[in-house]
Amino acid sequence: MRISGNKEYTEAVITTIVKARNAERVVPSYRFNLIHADPDDNKFVDCAIAAGATFIVSNDKHFLELGNYGFPKVGLCSLSDFLNVVRSL
Repeated sequence: MRISGNKEYTEAVITTIVKARNAERVVPSYRFNLIHADPDDNKFVDCAIAAGATFIVSNDKHFLELGNYGFPKVGLCSLSDFLNVVRSL
């Protein structure tokens, strides 16, 4: 499969995730609005909380705001740290 642009790439990634056996679709029923610097990032936080995720994997500095809250607790893991964890398994 040749992917020629951002739209095609995005669609291929989404299709791969949706078809993955270890992926679960989560629809949050509450919006926490914890990220003030970039409110668009809140959708990822809300999904992580609804899914009971231990942490969000991202290098986006806006997610550092999560450290300001004791509840709901969602950790942040950089991509390089996450790769190190995966490689150690």
